[in-house]
Formats: sequence, structure tokens, C-alpha cells
Amino acid sequence: MHILLVEDDKVLAEGVSQMLRGQGMLVDVAHTGNDAEYLIPRQHFSAIVLDIGLPDIEGLEILRRLRGNHNQIPVLLLTARDGISDRVRGFELGADDYLVKPFSTLELVARLKALVRRSAPRSNEVRLGHLLMDPQTKRVSIRDNVVDLSVREWNILAYLLQHESQVVSKQQIIDAILPYGEDITLNAIEVYVSRLRLKLNNAKITIRTIRGFGYMLEEEKEL
Repeated sequence: MHILLVEDDKVLAEGVSQMLRGQGMLVDVAHTGNDAEYLIPRQHFSAIVLDIGLPDIEGLEILRRLRGNHNQIPVLLLTARDGISDRVRGFELGADDYLVKPFSTLELVARLKALVRRSAPRSNEVRLGHLLMDPQTKRVSIRDNVVDLSVREWNILAYLLQHESQVVSKQQIIDAILPYGEDITLNAIEVYVSRLRLKLNNAKITIRTIRGFGYMLEEEKEL
């Protein structure tokens, strides 16, 4: 689950983002509306946690522009405003949920999971060879045996599966899986891919190294 947190209070944003990451979520943080509008089209976010009271563009205006562009990503509004009119306006503009500050972080997690669950396709399992990846439960299995993957291993595998039989570079993988503002080396990608190869040894799939270009995941052909 990849979350965009739009919150100008840096202390609050840091605390909330750390808590969400502790729940296994990827989190990008934007402190202004302009930063949020830069990030939204450049990443595939599962949901947006959007503060209404931003210093440049009001959160409700960002929401209005999103829906005006037919972007239906789930949006949960955060605000210190507790008036009914503010809530009604938010819902009229297309908000999916609403939390008033101060709020329980556990409630935020529960609401986000519910939003993403409601917006997800009913069946989005990925099968290749003997591998089954279920984005809903975050489980990977080989012939019903669950494979233990780290968050980054999961994200790399998901990206490779999305681009099955295509060559993808290490930099493309980094750009796809890494939250904005974080860093990782090309060598680290090699390490994660090496671990994936060991863990998927019996899956009848191969992660091939295409020297000078990157990697390609493909199903092993029967002899």
C-alpha cells in the first residue's frame, strides 16, 4: 500500500508517516499543495491523506482538481475544522472519508485499509508458473507454500510481474518502488534480486539478467 500524506505540520507528518511505515506501508510526504500536485501524477498511490489547511493551495482545491481530472484515487481528509459544513463540502467535492484532528493513528490505519480495500478490484491475483501473488493479502505462495518476502522484495517482484517478459533497468525498479525522497543504490537492487531468485527457486519462473540493460522475468518453458 503506497500512501501520499499531504500535511504542512512537519512534526505531525513525521509521526504519522513513521507509524504508517511501521504498518508496512510505503509513504511519501508532501508539506505543500504544490508538492502534492507534483507527486500525484508521478507515482501510483493507493490513497491520499490530505490536510485541508495547507499554506499554498487549500486541500479542498486539490481534491476538486483531482476529481475534475477524473482521478478517483481514495482521499481521506484531515482537518482541525469540526464544522458540519466543512465535512459536507469535502464529501460533495469527492472525499471518501474524513478525520478531525487530533485523531487516533490506529483509526487512521483502519480507515485507510478500508478505503483501499473498497477501491481495489475484486480479483487482482497474479499467477505465473507455480507462483501466486495476492495483492489483497500481501501473500506470495508457491504451490500453496507461503514465501516470506520483505516489503522491498515484494515491491520488486510485483514490478517485475507487471512487466513480465520485458527488460527493465535497475533505475526503473528504483523509481517504481522507492518512496519520493528516499535513496537506494543500484547494488542494493542486485542484492534484492539475488534474494528473490533463491526464494522463488521452485516457482518455475526466472529472473534473467540482461547484461548492460537490467532484468527480465519470464516463465520457465517445459522441456
